[in-house]
Amino acid sequence: MKEKTVPMKAEQQTAPDTREEARTLIPAVDIFEMKEGLAVVVDLPGVDKEGVAIDVHDDVLTIKATPEAGANGDALLREFELRPYFRQFQLSDAVDQEKIRAEMKYGVLTVHLPKVAAKQPKKIKVDVAS
Repeated sequence: MKEKTVPMKAEQQTAPDTREEARTLIPAVDIFEMKEGLAVVVDLPGVDKEGVAIDVHDDVLTIKATPEAGANGDALLREFELRPYFRQFQLSDAVDQEKIRAEMKYGVLTVHLPKVAAKQPKKIKVDVAS
């Protein structure tokens, strides 16, 4: 029995690679529910305010953070290396995406996700048509 060989084209069509070259870390997160909404607390050691990017697109909250370049320093011994952080969350309709705010303090990012205001009952006045 003979094996058939299929000639390969010089240019082979492949799907685009959407992965990033750099490895990322998944930061530790705590989520708290409060009366006014949710608070997402993210530990981002080595990251300052300028190194954080928060985005909401298609009901997905994306948090990307890059540690400061000097955070690794010229250490004599290094047991770990700081890498970029990446985390995503699916948002529900109960979150008011226009009012999301964030604050950073001592390497801890807090993202406030306020609830959508409850719709109040409305009385409709009936006018007399002439």
